[in-house]
Formats: sequence, structure tokens, C-alpha cells
Amino acid sequence: MSVEKRIEELRELLNYHNYKYYIEDSPEISDYEYDRLYHELLELEEKNPHLITPDSPTQRVGGKAQEAFAKVIHEVKMESLMDVFSVEELYAFDRRVKEGLNGEKVEYVVEKKIDGLSVSLEYVDGIFTRGSTRGDGVEGEDVTRNLKTIRSIPLRLNLSGGLTLPYLEVRGEVFMSKKDFIELNEKQEALGQKLFANPRNAAAGSLRQLDPSITASRKLDIFVFNIQRIEGIDVETHSQGLMLLKSLGFKISPDYKVCSTIEEAVDEINKLGEERGNLPYETDGAVVKINSLAQRERLGSTSKAPRWAVAYKYPPETKLTRLKDIIIQVGRTGALTPNAVLEPVRLAGTTVSRATLHNEDFIKERDIRIGDMVWVRKAGEIIPEVIGVDFSKRPENTVPYKMPTNCPVCGAPAYREEQEAVIRCTGIECPARLFRSIVHFASRDAMNIEGLGPALIETLLEKGFIKGIADLYRLHEGRSELVSLERMGEKSVDNLLSSIEKSKENDLSRLLFGLGIRHIGLRAAQLLSEHFMTMDNIISATRDELLKVEDFGEKMAESLESFMRQEQTRHTIQALKEMGVNMVSKTRRAKDGIFSGLTFVLTGTLPTFSRKEATEMIEQRGGKVSGSVSKKTSYVLAGSDAGSKLDKAVQLGVTIIDEDTFIKMCNDFK
Repeated sequence: MSVEKRIEELRELLNYHNYKYYIEDSPEISDYEYDRLYHELLELEEKNPHLITPDSPTQRVGGKAQEAFAKVIHEVKMESLMDVFSVEELYAFDRRVKEGLNGEKVEYVVEKKIDGLSVSLEYVDGIFTRGSTRGDGVEGEDVTRNLKTIRSIPLRLNLSGGLTLPYLEVRGEVFMSKKDFIELNEKQEALGQKLFANPRNAAAGSLRQLDPSITASRKLDIFVFNIQRIEGIDVETHSQGLMLLKSLGFKISPDYKVCSTIEEAVDEINKLGEERGNLPYETDGAVVKINSLAQRERLGSTSKAPRWAVAYKYPPETKLTRLKDIIIQVGRTGALTPNAVLEPVRLAGTTVSRATLHNEDFIKERDIRIGDMVWVRKAGEIIPEVIGVDFSKRPENTVPYKMPTNCPVCGAPAYREEQEAVIRCTGIECPARLFRSIVHFASRDAMNIEGLGPALIETLLEKGFIKGIADLYRLHEGRSELVSLERMGEKSVDNLLSSIEKSKENDLSRLLFGLGIRHIGLRAAQLLSEHFMTMDNIISATRDELLKVEDFGEKMAESLESFMRQEQTRHTIQALKEMGVNMVSKTRRAKDGIFSGLTFVLTGTLPTFSRKEATEMIEQRGGKVSGSVSKKTSYVLAGSDAGSKLDKAVQLGVTIIDEDTFIKMCNDFK
């Protein structure tokens, strides 16, 4: 068989199995078999790049980040629907429709209103050519590369039986399932990143990523629910259009129903409302549309919405139940989150016995107490939360709730920053936050252990290879077991162990930063290292001694002193010392360098240097880098997009230099 024929055969096989898996949810081959076919195609295309086509399955996931999104003008306006909130409003809509159509008989189509992000997909001769966001309905953004990562979007339509389709534009809703949303937020929390408010928010943020590989990792899905424009085929009704879309390979609006009367439509809406709590995706209502496209055309639209459709919004379901207890859950970032233990109550299709209370301020503002009768709902139809108290039913002798001052998991002190609502555990060995502690310890600016990413750390913890930070330096003892792990091999393991061993020689400043002490960033760790020279000196330093360190304030000194007093901290540092990790500063700033006594402030983006590189160049020559401009500032090194620091420098008459001048200063005085 020729290469061309094998490539075409593989594409057809992969497209078929994609359809079975993502559209029909009935896979016929294992993931392993699919991967083998995919990699065979990938190999053949890499060897024959002239044979790569836009509709090839290998073109779904692009790794190249996009500079920005190009604007797209929608030829057919992507209108929003008028919302209705009662059955009476639905009947009023029916009356307006019939009046507009002079009493003609009307069929309605009722569909679930998927809570996601609306997009347009365009096909030319059956090939997916462009995808865009709705935007304001008239102008959206080109997100074609990101949409190609969604497996349920066909890159090539199923034009069987001699069917020709010169042009097709469809509208769909990109969404994230409830399960994938929860998993994504768990990952976000583990990495110390901002959580998404709901699946819609997560889907929107994921689709607009500049790097398509991030979008691909987010497991987005789509339901296609409308034909915007079509050439080559006549379609008379909306339901006929949905059937055509299904035959072309689209995942269409699920479980839609054609209704002959508004009464039948109302019954269907009520039925969907009862079922929506059990759905794997989030819905926020039901859509009622006229089925006949000719009748739609005659009714037209207002300046805001079509006259032939409305969106019925379900009222949020709330229930009253007893708050039996408040327990504290410690997350991977060390955050202490209060959770309500409830008398079980049926809510949005499931039985709820736990609900989040968010944080200390949330409880205080609503005066929530153990024993209260509380109102509960599902935030975004997913996460149960307490929203208020029925004070008329408050039992006697209840007392205001107080958050613990120590972590309930490890006993270490818990703290709350002035600008935060969250209370966090400070224990470096706390089992609840150990994952996050190790992720930070191994990061680039800390111990820089290459190959030790979050996924591998997760596996090592789950399988018991490590139970603390110091255990990383014992991994070589289980080399053969490491080699047997999924996605690992001889070379990967040897590279990892080599990087771990190499990290033992890091400067003390990297180790200090890697311990994750609050208020002690990389710069502060470097100053501590240079000032005290050894870890033992830092551990034994008093607050007064710490305050003598350059740029150290009360908060930093208090945080460091408290951290070093903890038994967990002492135990971890001693274990690292026994493993041979360096505890001594290897660098001392050149106090007699040409920049000695000079203070620089960096602002904006430099043409060639990163801020870190420029900082190192200044410090190597004895200078100091500050974060704010004052009369004591010697120079402001300004790049493009410099902000308020530049304005302040002008006001104070501080000398401003660009990168070229800075390089000349460095070269002239080596």
C-alpha cells in the first residue's frame, strides 16, 4: 500500500473512532489501540509533510501559542434570546407568535439550555475552516486553533452518498462537564492557582487560552444547536436541520423535543427541570423555538433578540435544613475551609449532607452557627453551599463560630493575611499540603529539580515513594520501581535522579526559598543567605537580628522566626542536612563592586534581559535592586510599557536609563 493510501486509511479510521467515542459514546477499540493508529499517522505525516491536510486528526492539538485573537465579523448575527421566568410569560410568548403569524398553527422545539460559551463553526466543502466566539453577536474572536482541540468537533464532515455542501456555518455551545470542572479546580488548587467560579467560567477561560495545548488539556465538549447559513441543501424546519447536522457528524443539542402546542412545550420544560440535577453537564434553563424556518423569517427579530424563541430560566432551588456541625477541610495549598455538616436534604436531583461555608468572613457576615436552620442551594447547580440562616428557628444557647488557630491535620499554627479571607496552615510536613510544598520545593526558582513536575509528584505520593520533602533524596534507593512507573523509563529516571542529586549543591538561598516560608520570596532568601551565611545561623537568629537584614520588615521577621520555631521545620531541615543538601551560602554580594552603594529600580519590559537577569547583573557589581522609587533611588532602569514607577522617577528627578545605557555601565566597569 502506498504512503498516501495508508495515510488516508488511518485518517478515516481515526475519524470513525473519534465519532464513536466522542459523539455516540460507544468506543469500539481501546485507548491503546487508538494511540497506536494516531502515532502511526503522526509518524507518516512527519516524514511526508506535503501530505498533511487541515482536516487530519493530527492537526487538532497545536502547541504554538497565539499572539492574539483576530476579529471575526459574523455574517449572520449571533443573537441572544429573551429570558422568561414563568409559565405565564411562556403563554404570552405563544400569543405574540400567533398574532404575528395571523393565527397559523405553530410547532415548537424545546431544547436544554446548555450553560457554556456560544461559538460559530464554518465549513467549506466539508472541511472545518474557521471557528469564532460569539463576542457581542456581531463581532467575535477567531479561536479556530483552540476549537480544533475539541474532539467532538468534526474537522471533516460526513458527506456520504454524493452529498455536496459548499458552505455551512453552525452555532454551538462549548461547555465543560461537571466532573471535569471539579477535577480542573482540584488541579488549580493544588498548583495554588485561581479557582474557576463555575463550568461556564472554566469553559470560557479555557477556550480563550493563547496556548492551544492548555485548551486541549481542559476536556471541553460541544453541542451544536443551530444552522446559521447553508449552501447546497434546502432545510425547512429546525428539527430537520438538527437531524442533518447529526448525519454530518456533529454532536447535536441533546434530547430535543418537537411540540405541537405551548402546553406540550411547558410539560417538556417541567420535565427537563426535574431531570437537570442528574445531568453530567450544567443547564440553566430550556429554550423554546419555532420549528418552521419560514415562520421564523416572517417574525424576524427586535434590535435585541429574535421574536421566534425565548429562554426559560429555572429558579434556583433552595432548601431549609439543620446545620449539625462545622468541620474544617485543609486543601493542598494549606487553606482551611469550613464545611457544613447538614441533616440530609434532597437538592437539584441529589441528596446533600455537606456544603461549603467558604471562609471565616462568610460565616461572620451571615452569623451562621451550629444548630441553626440554614438555607442551602447548589452554586452553579454543582457545589452545595449555605446561603443564609432562618433566625426565627434559631435554638437557644447557640454561640458564634470561631475558626481554629491551628491546623486540624498537623497541629501547626494557622495564619491569615490582612488582605486575604483564607486561613492557611504553616506546617511544611502537613500531609494535606505536602503535594503543594513539594511542587514549590522542586520549582525552577527553588531547587530546580528538572523532570519533577506536579503529575509525577502526585504519583510518587500516591504510591508511597515519598512522604516528605527529604524523601526526594532517597528515591535512588527505589530506582527499579521508578522505572516501572507509567511514562517513566531508564533514561527519564536517571535524568531525574541526576537532577535531584545536583540540587544538593544549590546555594542556601534556593533552599530557603524552596521551604515556602510566607513573606520570604527569592530576593529575601538571597539577602538572608548573604547576611547569615548558614542555615544554623538563620534558625537561631532573633527577631532583632532578622530586622538588621537589608529590606527586612516586622512581618518578614515574624513569619521567619515563627516558621523556624516549628518542630516540623526543624525535622525537615535536619533530614535534608542528613541527605547532604547544602546548608551554606556560596555567594556574597560584591560590596566593593562598581555599583556598590547604588540602588536600582526596574520597570517595564527590557528588550533583551529578563528582570531576573538584570537584577543578577546589578547585584554581582555590588548594587541593590528595590521594588519602589524613592529619593534614595540612584537609577530607574526602564523598558517598554513602564508604568507608575517611571512617573514617580520623573517627579523626584531620579536618573532614568534604558537598557543600552545600562549595558554600557556594566561593560565600562567590569
